[in-house]
Formats: sequence, structure tokens, C-alpha cells
Amino acid sequence: MYNKTLTAALAIAVLGVSNIALADKPGTDWITLEQAVEKAKAAGYTTLHAIEADDDAWEGEGMKADGKVWEFKLDGRTGEVLRDEED
Repeated sequence: MYNKTLTAALAIAVLGVSNIALADKPGTDWITLEQAVEKAKAAGYTTLHAIEADDDAWEGEGMKADGKVWEFKLDGRTGEVLRDEED
């Protein structure tokens, strides 16, 4: 458990994510936090300000290349983008 938590913290630090908070506990069949961060980056987020487990999804906020802050919601199991809107 300790190594997994440390690995997640290091991955977040390397990827430039700040203010990570877990509101709910991710499901056992969910993609990992690291995979969720990668999915958000693939959706165009250059910097993530927050990401958390909420109900059945990863939800977060970050900045895109346009310099604006956006909110996103990713399916907890697949990482599919469910919401992507300007904040």
C-alpha cells in the first residue's frame, strides 16, 4: 500500500498536478489516478489543478492550451470524457 501511494504521489509530482484530493474512494474496477491524469492530458489539459474521485467518475479542473480553466469528468472505469466545459 505504501509503495502504491508513494508511486502515485511521485507520478502526480512529475506530471505537474497539484491539489490532488480524493473525495470518494475509487472503485476497484476503476482506472488508476495516473491513468486518469493521462486521459485528461490526452483531452488537452496542459496543467491539472485538481482531480478527485466523485461518485462514479474522476472529476477535475485544469488549464488547456488556450490559457482558460476548464472542468472535466471522466468515467471511472473507462476514462471516457463525460464532461469537458469551460469553468
